[in-house]
Amino acid sequence: MTAQDNMVVRFNYTLRDEKGEVIETNEGGSPIAYLHGHDNMMPGIEDAITGKEAGAKFSVTPPAADTYGERMEAAEQRVSVKHLQGAKVWKAGMPAIVNTEQGQRQVTVVKVGKFMATIDTNHPLSGRELTFDIEVVDVREATDEEIAHGHSHGEGGHQH
Repeated sequence: MTAQDNMVVRFNYTLRDEKGEVIETNEGGSPIAYLHGHDNMMPGIEDAITGKEAGAKFSVTPPAADTYGERMEAAEQRVSVKHLQGAKVWKAGMPAIVNTEQGQRQVTVVKVGKFMATIDTNHPLSGRELTFDIEVVDVREATDEEIAHGHSHGEGGHQH
């Protein structure tokens, strides 16, 4: 069975930077599960998994636009320090969480004053050439309920 639309795919990954250094991995944990073809995965990863079977192991370096997005130079904003979450004392370069109309978003503190901070709203990994080492653990038909809900259920997927 190969990964295609309306299939639940579970996979392990290791994310490496331009120098081959590991940024993050789920090795040793539960595989990531998603419903293929329903915008639940980065396009560059989903495209690379399409047509693969359980047991497939490969590396892919998708364009930044298909992973964490291109870096936007005009993405700095000034916000009240009270809106930053994740630390009590802020310094330039620190990651922070802010609440937006689209939900929580990770940002990077660029400059901080007593009451206001300048933040960079780009994802910290945006614009970078990243390599994903992927192992497809399993591929199965999605249930009618999963297709109706638009996401996978169970281990590694959405829990209701």
